[in-house]
Amino acid sequence: MPPKPNYSFEKRQRELEKKKKKAEKAHRKAEGGDQASSQPDDAQHEAAPAPAPADQGSTA
Repeated sequence: MPPKPNYSFEKRQRELEKKKKKAEKAHRKAEGGDQASSQPDDAQHEAAPAPAPADQGSTA
């Protein structure tokens, strides 16, 4: 017979995980993390090369 699941333990673990995430979010917000999180997106867009025009090789 398999062991009975410990639902109380699982629930407590989920609650601790939520509490940890909430604390991390509050910490980031206190540091101004909202602005820092938008910077990597801008950096990715700037790092990507611009697409070349399609008619670059043809002479008309």
